[in-house]
Amino acid sequence: MNWYCDIAPGHPVHGPYHDHEYGFPVAEDGVLFERLSLEIFQAGLSWLLILNRREALRKAFAGFVPERVAAFGAAERERLLTDPALIRNRRKVDAVIHNACRVLALRATHGSFASWIEQPPTPPSLEAWVRVFRGTFRFAGTEVVKEFLMSIGHLPGAHHERCPVYTEILEHHPRWMRE
Repeated sequence: MNWYCDIAPGHPVHGPYHDHEYGFPVAEDGVLFERLSLEIFQAGLSWLLILNRREALRKAFAGFVPERVAAFGAAERERLLTDPALIRNRRKVDAVIHNACRVLALRATHGSFASWIEQPPTPPSLEAWVRVFRGTFRFAGTEVVKEFLMSIGHLPGAHHERCPVYTEILEHHPRWMRE
């Protein structure tokens, strides 16, 4: 049973994310990059903290536009690590900047980050996805990869079957339904 479906509906912060984003298929590179980055920042912290800091993170990371984040240098890193509105973890900040560069590389080889994700490992299991992500991105542990893939509709489990959002997601034919 998904605990998020029990606590999120009606919650002023969790509710909008649960009802309109979590588990819905995503094909836009910027949104995919943001979701991956948010999952990285969440590692070891609460999702509520991340959602509360989401706008500050968006602003600080140039709207999660991969081209802009990939161009961050030492001055931007220092700014990010000293901003009290953010998650000031050097490994996470460095991972997000590095991962922006990887998204650009995936665009060069696959046309887009979304296209790369559409080519699942064989067989398409969570373990295989984790191996692929670890070989491509930084800070891509099992929980980060699992939550990222659930959040974009590639793995099942974002919502329990009794959740009204589950039915809405089914109408969008998420990836996990097609496999």
